[in-house]
Amino acid sequence: MFKKMAADALGLSDIGKIISPADYDKTDADDYVMHEDNEKIYFLIKTKVDEYCFTNLALIHVDGESAVSSKRTLKRYPYAQHKISNVLLETAGKIDMDVEIKFMIGGQPFDIDVRKDQIEQLKDLYKSLLRIAEITYDNELQMEMATQSLDKAAMILQSSRTDDQNLAGTYKGLTDFSFEWLTSAHDKYHIKDFGHVFEKYINN
Repeated sequence: MFKKMAADALGLSDIGKIISPADYDKTDADDYVMHEDNEKIYFLIKTKVDEYCFTNLALIHVDGESAVSSKRTLKRYPYAQHKISNVLLETAGKIDMDVEIKFMIGGQPFDIDVRKDQIEQLKDLYKSLLRIAEITYDNELQMEMATQSLDKAAMILQSSRTDDQNLAGTYKGLTDFSFEWLTSAHDKYHIKDFGHVFEKYINN
């Protein structure tokens, strides 16, 4: 705690500020949003070093090496490829200057400090990330159960008696049906765009 207080007093801490939508176009992250593909920013946190940009499709992290360096590394984490988990919100104590939101995206942990007076806005982001994590988890279970059901049906058909003359046609029909069915299930349970979640919980 005393180390943190000293860092705050010396201006060394990297406490972030939530950027208003009117100022999104003034950030570095906005340059990397795929506006051409209807990607939209829903939440953006800017610190002295980094920017954390939450869009309907991905988390865009503009990673700065230090506050005195202009060098930046762009990292993009599409929600469809990098599952969100372990979402936590740490509120501030009486002498704390900041609040924290923590989460995992894929195998990458994030721990972002935000100004204490912006806790209400950060709660909106917390709800959004938590809901995305729940939807992704539920959809993975549904997809797994659907695949198991299809596998079981295929095994039953394969073990049933089929005339040799109809065998090739039966397997072709099964293969075509399986492909179409799995494609449909994938489209339903593999969500790429979570704009509807952000629109529900974000109140900028």
